[in-house]
Amino acid sequence: MQTYAYGYPRLGENREFKKIIEGYWQGKVSEAELRQGIRELERARLATYAQSVDAYPVGELTLYDNMLDTAIMLGVYPVEPSNLNAYFELARGADALPMTKWFNTNYHYLVSRLSPVSEFKAWWRKPLFALRRWFETEMFYHAPDVSDAEFHTHWNKPQQMHAEHHTGYPYLIGPYTFLRLSRGLEPEQLPALLETLTPTYAEILRSLSESGAAYVHIDEPAFAMDVSEADVQAIRAAYHTLGQTAPILLFTYYDSVDFLPQLYDLPIRGIGLDLVHGKRNYDHLAQHGFPSDKILIAGVVDGRNVWKTDLEATATRVRQLQAQTGATLWLSNAAPLAHLPVTVEPETQLDPALRERIAFAKERLQELRLLKTLLTDGANDATRAWNAYQHPTDHWYSQAVQQRVANLTPEDFERALPYAERDKIQRERLKLPLFPATTIGSFPQTPEVRQMRQAYRTGKISAQEYETYIQNQIRELVQFQEELGLDVLVHGEYERTDMVEFFAEKMEGIAFTGQGWLLSYGTRVYRPPIIYGDVARTEPMTVKEVAFAQSLTPKPVKGMLTGPVTIIAWSYVREDIPIEQVAYQIGLALNDEVRDLEAAGIPIIQIDEPAYREKAPLKRADWDAYFRWAAQAFKLAARAKPETQVHTHMCYSEFNAVLHYIDWMDADVITMEAARAKGEVISAFEHYNYARQIGPGVFDVHTPAIPSVESIETVMERAIRVFPNEQFWVNPDCGLKTRKWDEVVPALKHMVQAARNLRAKYGAS
Repeated sequence: MQTYAYGYPRLGENREFKKIIEGYWQGKVSEAELRQGIRELERARLATYAQSVDAYPVGELTLYDNMLDTAIMLGVYPVEPSNLNAYFELARGADALPMTKWFNTNYHYLVSRLSPVSEFKAWWRKPLFALRRWFETEMFYHAPDVSDAEFHTHWNKPQQMHAEHHTGYPYLIGPYTFLRLSRGLEPEQLPALLETLTPTYAEILRSLSESGAAYVHIDEPAFAMDVSEADVQAIRAAYHTLGQTAPILLFTYYDSVDFLPQLYDLPIRGIGLDLVHGKRNYDHLAQHGFPSDKILIAGVVDGRNVWKTDLEATATRVRQLQAQTGATLWLSNAAPLAHLPVTVEPETQLDPALRERIAFAKERLQELRLLKTLLTDGANDATRAWNAYQHPTDHWYSQAVQQRVANLTPEDFERALPYAERDKIQRERLKLPLFPATTIGSFPQTPEVRQMRQAYRTGKISAQEYETYIQNQIRELVQFQEELGLDVLVHGEYERTDMVEFFAEKMEGIAFTGQGWLLSYGTRVYRPPIIYGDVARTEPMTVKEVAFAQSLTPKPVKGMLTGPVTIIAWSYVREDIPIEQVAYQIGLALNDEVRDLEAAGIPIIQIDEPAYREKAPLKRADWDAYFRWAAQAFKLAARAKPETQVHTHMCYSEFNAVLHYIDWMDADVITMEAARAKGEVISAFEHYNYARQIGPGVFDVHTPAIPSVESIETVMERAIRVFPNEQFWVNPDCGLKTRKWDEVVPALKHMVQAARNLRAKYGAS
């Protein structure tokens, strides 16, 4: 029995990845320093693997995103990999590729655009280069006295390298997943393009096999989606060819694979299955077994949540699998470990009861080692100690919170009046112009803002000094927005770090780490909270700052909250109660905040739910159950008075299939991402009678490029062909926190000018 781990975080224990890449963007790190720093980071990652598990992939590391790397590798965007500026232009330049969520996780990937006649070629041999670097590192690591001549003699005998070095396997994203997650194809066009793409993958795989790869790791998480019969047959044809060019280990995760038996007769060496979040995989294995000539790579250690693996229970499950299938079985993680922070080791400030119950990426490697020990040698002190918790958890629970959820009635999930009647009341109250211009909420978090926050947290300045500083920032921002000509203002969120972290820190039942960073996209990081107990709000969380901003202006100021679904999606969630119960607890806490904002005279409250669509299960059959509780949780939080206008914000969503679920939320205004896709998201609404107001983002905040008035008008004109003018809002596609002021000021000026131009064209209101 072997252990195999994959997806180890590229961020580094001290966020080295972020510092190196951003240093290069800022001109503080040279290209040579960047490349050297990345090589050192990769060596550290691979050494961590090697110290804990029997085998692992090589070549996972990327400078921005592996889907982008795959597109370049296949010649979709034939930039020279050595040209870093061209590479990063695709990621964050003026014409950067669109970005969306990676399956139902909080990682964002860059989306390639294809057509039915796209052509491919092996443009960049990234996996081969990674394999060669690994061979070189391993050769000198195991035999440091080997001369250059001896090394090259070895290299020219790939079969010897194959025999001696078999623990690192080159990594690729699979062809089906790449195509399925690209844009520009109708579903029925995918099988033909997969046939077109297969020879290019075969060429890449053949070079790896000829260079001594013991196995090739191919990720195909799209196999866990709803896959049509035509796609299944195309997949079988592709892998019948690919499996003959190299020894393939095929990894699926995030859910179960509905066509698992149709993979069994393909010439692939092993199949990785998620047995944590794809529980139906157990049913398929029980019903269909598993071929004895293949390796079953059992994903039994959770790669998406932080609660420790119950070693004894998992060992029992593995033994059952062995008895059912008789297959060669490897132990692995059930999803990429990149969804976990690097290590629990620095989290000494956590509640001891919590700290001893959680495991991050490094600890998952330890679990795999312990699980192998338990299964092969039997229990010992180390395996017994892993789940021997010393601290009680009674203080995690609240009878009052549990009773409040139990007492909910259907009326608690509905507003007093339907949207059409609320709309009339709100328009009379707000008196906004045609095409009202606003922002999503946050403004640049300058180094000074972050330094002052840190000074307050470390006791270097008093609470009063910090509050005065924040109020001065708000005062300046309100004046700036008024002079700019925005119609609905925000307070800027200067007191907030992350949109989930801020609220989680103010609620009971939720913990925060000190160094538990994750990558969201590129180099952008956040720290997911850990929801471990019953959730409640103990005091107002946002009222002071928002009410202060409103006191400075006659224009409406939005209250800004993060919705219950997004708080859950961007957190690690307790598993001892149904997830909808957790969502309702958070919804009640947020509704308490809504009531306090209303009492303070705030006329508009925005409850952001960027994860509403992304958290949906991969299988459509599971959608109704998910969206039912997700919409109910939002409505519970958003149960405001009829005269209060409720906004929600979503980003990077595929809206076509979920519009009726968005209707279930009953928000008055929805804002969303549209700029990177040049307004294409609006096409989702062309055949759906969406009666509420909408603000498709008119410029992309994830790039430093400054949009022109004309480019903004293009997005707006695209949208108003679909929506009545009076339903249309003008806003960026997301918050401005990560941008610099010299980018934000001209972008917003152009946005306001575009709104004025369209008012003049279509008539003032």
